[in-house]
Amino acid sequence: MTKTNVMRLLEAAGIEFDTAEYEWSEDDLSGTHAADVMGMDHDSMFKTLVLTGDKTGHIVCCIPVDEELDLKKVAKASGNKKTEMIHVKELLPLTGYMRGGCSPVGMKKKFPTYIDETAVLFDRIAVSAGMRGEQVILNPEKLADFLEAEFCALTREE
Repeated sequence: MTKTNVMRLLEAAGIEFDTAEYEWSEDDLSGTHAADVMGMDHDSMFKTLVLTGDKTGHIVCCIPVDEELDLKKVAKASGNKKTEMIHVKELLPLTGYMRGGCSPVGMKKKFPTYIDETAVLFDRIAVSAGMRGEQVILNPEKLADFLEAEFCALTREE
């Protein structure tokens, strides 16, 4: 396994984490695929999404891989009237990460970050380690403290 910048940052902060690798495919970069290949509970594996708000600029959200983001909830939580996903082509220049390997840890700039409130139901959650096929598994509260993130409702109701 390649030691990623995400892993180095977490180690430097003294945050305990485990790592996991999985076979990824350009045909399916979804978090659902990653969870299936790793045999992880979909509810405890979180994908990282980057949005822009009409008042605050860029925002980062982490939600369970099977869930859909509720843009109205994100707007309310972040103090915006409107939020929208950034275009995929903007992801790498903005964050330093490729689609399928975007981590909330170690982006080029620090953005306001929100983690879905369901994360606190787990002792440990998985997020991207900053490369396709690599995950870090850690305590959600420690992740939130490190990122100065807020827990809130971010997903659509069924």
